[in-house]
Amino acid sequence: MRRITDFEALREALAENAELPEGAARNARAEELLAEAEKLDIPLAVIEALGHQVRVYTYSSERDRAFVPFARLLRMWDERPEDFDAEEAHALHWAFKWMTAGMLGRPHVPLASVETWLGEMERRYRVAGYSERAVRGAEFAVASHVGDRARAGRAYAAWLAADRDDMADCHACELAAQGGWQVESGRDAEALELWRPVLEGEFACAHEPHGVLARSLVPLLRLGRVEEARAHHLRGVRLVRPMESMRSAHAAHVEFCALTGNEARALELLAERPACFTDTGDPRGLLEFLAVVVLLMDRLTSLGQGARQVPGPAGRAWTARELAGYARTEALELAALFDERNGTSHIGDLTRATMAARPSAERLPLGVRTAPVPAAPVAEEDPAERPEVSELLARARRLSKTLRPDAPQAWAALARAADGAELDARARAELADNEAMSLGADGVQVFERAAALYAEAGDAAEALAARARGAYVHALAGGTREARKTVDGLYDEALALYAEGASGPGQTAAVLISRARVLMRCAHEGSPAGEAERAAREVLAFVGGRTGDDVRLVARGAEARAMLAELAELGGDPARAAGLFRRAAAEYTGAGLPWFAVEYEARAGALAQQLGEPAEAERALLAALELGGAYLEPTGRAQLHLQLAELIGARDGTEEAAGHALLAARWADEAGESGTFGAWARHLLGGLLLRQGRWTEAAEVLESALSELSAEIHGDGALVQTRWWLGDCLSELGEHRQAAEHRLLAAGIAEHWPEQQDHATLAHLAGESLGEADLPAEADRAYVRAGELWEALGNPYFTVRALRARAWLAPRLEAGVPGARALMERAVRVCEEALAEAEDPLERARLTTELAHTHRQSGEFLATVVEGAGEEAVAELERSAALYATLGADGLHGRTGAELAAAALEGGLGRTAGARARARAVLAVYEGADEADDTVRLRRETAARLLDGE
Repeated sequence: MRRITDFEALREALAENAELPEGAARNARAEELLAEAEKLDIPLAVIEALGHQVRVYTYSSERDRAFVPFARLLRMWDERPEDFDAEEAHALHWAFKWMTAGMLGRPHVPLASVETWLGEMERRYRVAGYSERAVRGAEFAVASHVGDRARAGRAYAAWLAADRDDMADCHACELAAQGGWQVESGRDAEALELWRPVLEGEFACAHEPHGVLARSLVPLLRLGRVEEARAHHLRGVRLVRPMESMRSAHAAHVEFCALTGNEARALELLAERPACFTDTGDPRGLLEFLAVVVLLMDRLTSLGQGARQVPGPAGRAWTARELAGYARTEALELAALFDERNGTSHIGDLTRATMAARPSAERLPLGVRTAPVPAAPVAEEDPAERPEVSELLARARRLSKTLRPDAPQAWAALARAADGAELDARARAELADNEAMSLGADGVQVFERAAALYAEAGDAAEALAARARGAYVHALAGGTREARKTVDGLYDEALALYAEGASGPGQTAAVLISRARVLMRCAHEGSPAGEAERAAREVLAFVGGRTGDDVRLVARGAEARAMLAELAELGGDPARAAGLFRRAAAEYTGAGLPWFAVEYEARAGALAQQLGEPAEAERALLAALELGGAYLEPTGRAQLHLQLAELIGARDGTEEAAGHALLAARWADEAGESGTFGAWARHLLGGLLLRQGRWTEAAEVLESALSELSAEIHGDGALVQTRWWLGDCLSELGEHRQAAEHRLLAAGIAEHWPEQQDHATLAHLAGESLGEADLPAEADRAYVRAGELWEALGNPYFTVRALRARAWLAPRLEAGVPGARALMERAVRVCEEALAEAEDPLERARLTTELAHTHRQSGEFLATVVEGAGEEAVAELERSAALYATLGADGLHGRTGAELAAAALEGGLGRTAGARARARAVLAVYEGADEADDTVRLRRETAARLLDGE
């Protein structure tokens, strides 16, 4: 810790502490610095240290501690205002606003004291010559807090009408409060319009757009603008996460998750900040947090998760039901204290409304990993209301006859209801048949039991069909030889029965399709495909003309056509296969059985991609999604959305592709495939958000993807790409140290690849991030590695760029200025040597540009870093301009930039004639040039300023 020996050292220490994250460590350091300031015996030093204490306490969970240093500052001002400089006098008056908010947020401070303080603030602002804008804003906050809408409306109008001066809150904070009033007045759309400049980045400060992103979530949900709400959550939660003072904003993100079916993520957010339960420095913030906790815990309890372990106050374990009770009691008691102080029910009403809010009807996918909370178990059916067994049997038969997707559930319901009931042999056969279908490879023996029961019921044809289904299941389990023998015998028997008129088309077709299925298994295992093809064609021939209104026969024909498609694919004819799959899908759809068409549209889509027909592939996959409807299983839905995300992303349909990736992640989570399809979908989604410049959202999603991506499942290429993208996002967000970490980790994987281009690029990017993070030694090492790799790859351009980057770092390292000069000279040599060997005109032009830019940077380095090197710098810039001149029109902007930089240097050296000549030459070059060209305009403005400096 730096020793404070004078006022300047104190100021440096105060500035350093101000940059630390909010929290107890920063507050403790502020206390130490006040003690050091007292030792200096300089009144202004104590004033600055006290002002720093007020600021750090205000923006922490210890907000209540700000009153003591502020009271001392105010007393010092009243006794000796001359001890304050202009900056500290301004800071003192500014803090009045914080104190008013602090009093409002503490229910034990009487309302009369708050009003007295407001009057004192108004008096002091008037004496100091400030506008009443800040005072009226504070009055509005008081009136709004107690629920006095008439007074709040008057204060709001007066606030906006008063002149803005340097005591007014920043634009971002003012708009945040103004939008909050619109929300409270039931005008969500107007609030969002007011907040738009903050949300779009036009206005910002240390706590905005953090707050507005949080406050906008529920209004956006109410307006049905869920896409924006999701984006605001992903942006906002990242900004709020390190801000200890923003507990209310954190609570708003928990509330959003609770209202959108993302209860598991809400629990994760609760677990991130356990101190939110116990920090007492901001009672109003605690109340808002506790109300949201009640909302979430009640939601979990309603889903049958009341006994679930949840994060709560430290010291004991909590279930959702227990925490709901605790938080409700604490919140209502705290709200009652506010209402008693205020003389209204306003705070209690807001608290109860938050706790009673109802969630959205459907879960809103967020893109980040979050397991859905299981729904409440279905209550056991009242025996008095249970349908008769005969009704259940009739329903199950009807659904099976029409091939409805919910037929298996109907048979399962019948099985439960019929337990112990007397059923005839036919019904028991059907139950066994449908039970066997649900057992997969374990169903062979049950099919045999079903066949025996059908025979007992006098239906020999259906018994054959059941045994044929059992043979197919046996083939799936690996017994193709035995299954083939069985179905061949059953085939002969079935045809004989049909010829005798002892079976119908449906039963016979069931045996034929089972035989075809078994032969398809044989073909997949290497048997000649001809037998399977003949069997499939026999099914088609048999059902042709016999279908009538029996959708089961249509389905047999469509399945047989799909078999022909599969055989065409196996035979190396993807175009024919795709056509047959489409035809099979159309037959299913035409029969009113779209759910059976899903698989074949999806396979047609995959083949279309293979054939280089992306538009047809997209059509087929979208059709599969639509056809599946509500019957499509989560796994299948996830896979289709994932394929569409990749396909549409490849044609630069970035936003649409991101929508599919988002849904793929959601359905993968629903299917329990978060670590497989889900992780890959989040990887894709993060990259697609990155392409849209949505850095914060992309970072949240990519970090979530990284928690589950693995080299074993997804490949190390996915890990490298995800960290690469994440590094790009973090770099854009100014989180350079973290960006460097991800880039270095990615480089560590790519280091082992045969092709070293990615390794070199990542090492270079890591150098950039480390430099931005003010870690020059680490940055230099990364650039050294990158330079070695670029040189080995024969890439002079990036070899030179790595050398130049190291040159700029060198003065801060042991190499110093001499080392920097040597690196710049080496960069020049690398360029010149490559240029001497290049023969292609385009390559020579690119190398000339790189060499010119290297001389330009060398000149700028000499001018800014090396004292007394102005003449050398001008010479380097002249070399740069001369090289650009050899490129003609392509080098014009580079040449004029170098000339103007040289002109500025010459002016500084007192060679005004040369500087003016260069500036006039640049203006002459651009005479008649396009004014819309930003570079032209910039060059002219720079030249004009140089001439005006005459």
